[in-house]
Amino acid sequence: MTVQSDLEKAIAYCEATKGTYALMSHSTEDQQAKEMFNMMKSDLEKHIQFLNSRLEYLSINNPLNQNN
Repeated sequence: MTVQSDLEKAIAYCEATKGTYALMSHSTEDQQAKEMFNMMKSDLEKHIQFLNSRLEYLSINNPLNQNN
């Protein structure tokens, strides 16, 4: 089973990479490269959304988080 801390790390790495792609897109004057960086940033946003959904699911359904 995926550990919540692993998901949190993956989300943090994706957020950092997304920021790097945004910076690279902003920094280049090459329109084709700019579009590619923006597309990669968009893909990461989808990944982050999935990871956050999975993290929320685990937070709700993890027996270790249940109060007895």
